[in-house]
Amino acid sequence: MSINELRSITTFIRTAELGSLSKAAEAQQITPQAASKALGQLEQYLGVRLFHRTTRSMSLTEEGQRFLEAAQPSLLGLQQALLSVRQTREDFAGPLRIVGPRSVLQPVISPVLDEYLRLYPEVQPDVQLDDRIGNWVENRVDVGFRIGASPQEGLIARRLFPMQLVICAAPSYLRKYGVPENRHALNQHRCSVFRHPGNGCLVPWHLKIGDSLEEWPVAPVFCTNDEMLELQTVLAGEVIGQLAAPTAAPYIRAGRLVPVLVEHVADNYSLYVYYGSRTAIPSRVRRFIDLAVDRLSDSKDFVLSAEELASSRARPAEA
Repeated sequence: MSINELRSITTFIRTAELGSLSKAAEAQQITPQAASKALGQLEQYLGVRLFHRTTRSMSLTEEGQRFLEAAQPSLLGLQQALLSVRQTREDFAGPLRIVGPRSVLQPVISPVLDEYLRLYPEVQPDVQLDDRIGNWVENRVDVGFRIGASPQEGLIARRLFPMQLVICAAPSYLRKYGVPENRHALNQHRCSVFRHPGNGCLVPWHLKIGDSLEEWPVAPVFCTNDEMLELQTVLAGEVIGQLAAPTAAPYIRAGRLVPVLVEHVADNYSLYVYYGSRTAIPSRVRRFIDLAVDRLSDSKDFVLSAEELASSRARPAEA
């Protein structure tokens, strides 16, 4: 069916429903001349008269009545299908507000965002990475990523993967300064410490000791509130640092970083994706959440296995 045929059938049905060709034209936002032409084209195509016309009224012919009864339900179904497609397109257009910590999240979220944008190019993600926790309602956040507990009550959480904290150094550092024999030996090493961007405080190292997680103070020779700068300083062989696995894993696998004291790798925290109501979620938001959960849940890209840690660890005898 061509668009012209659809317009002619719509004009016929609107005329039958409203009892006037001029009212049908007004309802469709076309001129009376265009409506008359469309109706004439349909009658010519069918080879029958659909209306009895006088100067004051229009009434259906017997053929017109039969055609109305057959066409009206079909047109309604077609209109509903068009509306459904239009609404779906609108659901996958517009802003998508995402928040998360600047530290850690950049290598995690980038591949998900790239894939999402290829699938839904009409959506405009607005990504704000900030280690401070803002007000999700006031900032109209759709999706958030956080390490650990929910930033505020009433949000739904989906766990993605454990957030390992790995003590590691470049091979050049270990050749120059040696490998720490145990956690107490860290006091004799050149340690890097991350400064929290939100509150300005130094973040203590966290070590897994037995089944518990303990803060382990180290004397820093280098501090920064930028995770990428800390990574580059560790890679340069100037310091030994405790880095999150999503940041360190590719460099450990490439041999550019070496984990030490792997028995103390902390994995008590996890990365979560947070969002609001389970039901009142726009389709574009729901699809992003589903994609993030599918791609990131227990992802091996961001978690180092026990075998990887054991095979790549540095031991004091190797120094």
